[in-house]
Amino acid sequence: MGEFDLIARYFRRPARRSPLGSGDDCALLAPRAGMQLAVSTDMLVEGRHFLSTVDPARLGHKALAVNLSDLAACGAEPLAFTLSLSMPNVDEAWLAGFSRGLLELADAHGCELVGGDTTRGPLVISITVFGEVPQGQALLRSGARAGDDLWASGHLGDARVALEVFRGTQSLPAEAFAAVRERMELPQPRVALGQALRGIASAAVDVSDGLVGDLRHVLAASAVGATIEAPAAQSLLACTAVTDEAQRLEFALAGGDDYELLFTAPPAARDAVAQAAAGARTRVTRIGRIDAERGLRVADAQGRLLDRAFASFDHFA
Repeated sequence: MGEFDLIARYFRRPARRSPLGSGDDCALLAPRAGMQLAVSTDMLVEGRHFLSTVDPARLGHKALAVNLSDLAACGAEPLAFTLSLSMPNVDEAWLAGFSRGLLELADAHGCELVGGDTTRGPLVISITVFGEVPQGQALLRSGARAGDDLWASGHLGDARVALEVFRGTQSLPAEAFAAVRERMELPQPRVALGQALRGIASAAVDVSDGLVGDLRHVLAASAVGATIEAPAAQSLLACTAVTDEAQRLEFALAGGDDYELLFTAPPAARDAVAQAAAGARTRVTRIGRIDAERGLRVADAQGRLLDRAFASFDHFA
């Protein structure tokens, strides 16, 4: 099967948002009047971001989900995406599963595949996603203010637990492992929550490399600090099979691969945050506060600061 036959069979779709579809050198996108384009790119490399044994349909889902999570963090509505795919050979069974998982998630969010590229090489997946957000209403990392509440969506740390099981450092019952593996391989981008938080949240970021690492991006951009409440952070880990409190805190704060939203909002907006979360059918947890004093601190239930350092994932550390 040649390159263009491969594209036609697995990735060619009717055009809806793009007047040209994917048949020309460029796709054309026209955001609605009063809207700004939001653009993000992510790359997944076999052996670095995913295991060779992952189900191809789950991989297709995750490849797009990590990009949609970036749009969610900006409060943007998905429009379209491009796919660049490097692979060592044409495996039709793999392509069928991968494209199914990819396009099912795309359809669920009304996000149209409008172009890309394929080549022979190591298995690498690169997606660029396009969204739109009302002029001046994008959620940014730079809006956090001293006194704001610090919130997290969903659950954090379960993907890290799954990784530790694969590494052989953690052991779980089969049912618990299946649950954390699903969290790692099928993250759910919080697109609806991101849009619902426009005008409510003061800052936001998606949690991809770990809560503390991604929170530090917000703190640096906003020139503030933060205190995280350890008991609230520990509650973010859904896996009840992990019972050690120190380990639960480590996984929740420094786990990575979660693709949840971390956001700030004034205390007066607590009811509005709850309503936005309910409308998006997404759990949110208040886990701390934003401080005027720079730096990131973690406090126990009595307010005492923990003498522990938490480090998130860094590709080049």
